[in-house]
Amino acid sequence: MNTPSKKIHIITLGCAKNQVDSEALYSQLEGNNLEVTSEISDASVAVINTCGFIEDAKQQSINTILQTVRLKNEGKLDKVIVMGCLSERYHAELAKEIPEVDQFFGSNHVPLIVSELGGNYKYELLGERTLSTPYYSAYLKISEGCDNPCSFCAIPIMRGTHRSKPVEQIMDEVMKLVGKGVKELIVIGQDTTYYGLDLYGKRKLRSLLNSLATVKELEWIRLMYAYPAKFPLDVLEAFRENPKICRYIDMPIQHASDSVLKSMRRGITRRATESLIETIRLSIPDIALRTTIIAGYPNETEKDFEELISFIKAVRFDRLGVFTYSQEDETAAFDLGDPISQDEKEARRARIMDVQKEISCQRNEERIGKSVRAVVEKCENGTFTGRTVWDAPEIDNEIFLTPPQGRHLSVGEFVTVTVTDAAEYDLYGDVL
Repeated sequence: MNTPSKKIHIITLGCAKNQVDSEALYSQLEGNNLEVTSEISDASVAVINTCGFIEDAKQQSINTILQTVRLKNEGKLDKVIVMGCLSERYHAELAKEIPEVDQFFGSNHVPLIVSELGGNYKYELLGERTLSTPYYSAYLKISEGCDNPCSFCAIPIMRGTHRSKPVEQIMDEVMKLVGKGVKELIVIGQDTTYYGLDLYGKRKLRSLLNSLATVKELEWIRLMYAYPAKFPLDVLEAFRENPKICRYIDMPIQHASDSVLKSMRRGITRRATESLIETIRLSIPDIALRTTIIAGYPNETEKDFEELISFIKAVRFDRLGVFTYSQEDETAAFDLGDPISQDEKEARRARIMDVQKEISCQRNEERIGKSVRAVVEKCENGTFTGRTVWDAPEIDNEIFLTPPQGRHLSVGEFVTVTVTDAAEYDLYGDVL
């Protein structure tokens, strides 16, 4: 009697960097003729790629592990493997508390995981990924780890120091992605502006973006996670020189009060931040700027918070997200305690988002009448929606698209749109 082959189900939690890791693991498993299934009900093995960034993410990861272990206890799974940031950081504690997990692996242990699942890591598949994103869009991770000393962040503990990928390796991966039909690259790393300093002795992000822009199959190149301190201004020249580079920068500033920024070890002041933003906007007038903020940092006083609100109102970011502060052990801010209640943190977060909602509506209304490139993402009940060049997937706005009479739009198609109307977080446009 033939023994049924084991099927493997991968659960990915957390950020896009984790998503890239899972896609690489998926490709390695396929390359070893190991079957991967999208349904956990069909699987005999579950691999959970965890996140350990903040308390909510850690709790989600733990809950997912416990739910999956329950399936194993019920005889619905043979094996549970845990990988990723939470496992890297709390390996010993997790192994003690959840002994039903068969193996724990860290953030950079894909070869060991492949071996555990009965395969051999194939170096010829380096850069190969089985995409979990829509076929036309993919994340491009250009580095691992981080050298910035931010007081609140545990990423260096989980991911290690900054390691840039060589340009040749990145370009090889890009050509494999465009071979699958990818037309949008979303450039990510813990700090993309640091790219190249460790390998080449200087920041090389501009050079890398220029190289990416030479790939004729690409429509868009989108820059995320640009650290504001020591921002390499020559990158702006790459934007001006290459229309394929989206007029969009994601630049997490975290706060605007100098005392909070100093405690956060961000290496920048409010004035320097404002100057950088002004320089970016003068250099690329049609750019959309996205940022993230932390509400409720331990030494954030009412005065600091009001200064943050005034800064947001003055700068008027196109896109903005807010995290509430999460006290993380082994970080520099841990000894500050966590004196601000979660209710107060949530109230501050809500106030920031109320301010941003009005700004977002105003910024969107300013786009009315402008023509912009957009990608068609879905059609539901005859209504087409997509994203503009000013929007990243999952976190930013949608645009509702009206095609010309008799014109059919296809998912993944890049079109030119005239913006006709705007709401707080959505645009409406006519396809030309």
